[in-house]
Amino acid sequence: MGFGEFLGNQKIVSALRGALRSSRVPHALLFTGPRGVGKYTLARMFAQAANCERLTDDFCGECIACRQISQLTDPQKLIEQGLAERGESADAATVERIPLILQGNSDVCAVVPDPVRLKAPVARPMLRIGQLRAIRRAAYFQPTGRRRVFILDGAETMRTDVANVFLKILEEPPGSATLILTAPSPFSLLPTILSRCMQFHFAPLPLAEVEKILKLHSQRKPAELKLAAQLSEGSPGLALELDLEEAVEKRRTALRVLERAARGQAFAQLFADTAALAKDRESSFEDLLAIFYGLLSDLLELNAGVRFPLLRNPHLTKELESLSRAVDAPWIGRAIAEIDKLAGGMRRNLNRQLGLDALAMSLVPAESGSVNTK
Repeated sequence: MGFGEFLGNQKIVSALRGALRSSRVPHALLFTGPRGVGKYTLARMFAQAANCERLTDDFCGECIACRQISQLTDPQKLIEQGLAERGESADAATVERIPLILQGNSDVCAVVPDPVRLKAPVARPMLRIGQLRAIRRAAYFQPTGRRRVFILDGAETMRTDVANVFLKILEEPPGSATLILTAPSPFSLLPTILSRCMQFHFAPLPLAEVEKILKLHSQRKPAELKLAAQLSEGSPGLALELDLEEAVEKRRTALRVLERAARGQAFAQLFADTAALAKDRESSFEDLLAIFYGLLSDLLELNAGVRFPLLRNPHLTKELESLSRAVDAPWIGRAIAEIDKLAGGMRRNLNRQLGLDALAMSLVPAESGSVNTK
């Protein structure tokens, strides 16, 4: 047990262990990086190390504190328990009055974006003001162990008014507590919050390390392990969650959208493909746009003549090579810009179907029967 189980981003692990060893632990940490790369896991491990009864810069996993905090390893179980206790039909006032707090140890707790309901969760869960007020009250209590640790997973989901409530804790930080925020990017948080946090960015893991993690936690065949690792783009958490067959089909459908738009052909099939992607409610719109970004990144490398491109979608190599010969760099740049617009539209509850249709039509050549050439 201990930090030795954490793979990748070892410089961050070393920095955190050094802070614990010297007893100079920051009052606020910000972990940023892609989803599934280990931000929440390392935050939980840090909480165990900060309260371990046997070690000062690591955790044994066996003492009472370590075992209690380990309940946060699988937050989904605690989320389901909390939502069931609050009630499926809780109104807005009840949601704020009974905030979703995940806790196994009296000194350590985590808050995650609140899905409100267990059976029919809201489309875009977020951290709520009731959760932040609960953290603010608890942060100033003296720890029963060594240190109080509060993990705020998905900090980017805080609305501005909620973020301002949290900011008050950072302006007058408690000496015996550490707050750990996780977010995909520092730019998704208020500058006033960023300036008060020590920031650590988690890089995607090398392909070999993702495969190693998959071998330990998955029963997939070697070829499937390699493909899952490639499609995860360095995020072992995503690789473990992937329904490989479904992931491959989504990427194939998204590539067909780009191909038919670029060639200005088969519009009936084109809109059938956009409709299929739009109807998929198992994946977030962010995940869908990430698929398009990955395909366009591959096209850009192939179009630029990179000698040994490391494709994000190796199972579509032939189709990507064919399309790369039919489009030019300005077309790819325009496609990326249009997807950027869609990403911005998510905050305004843009209709998925209309957004994808608009994307496809914006990439159709002026003369619909022609094909873009270099």
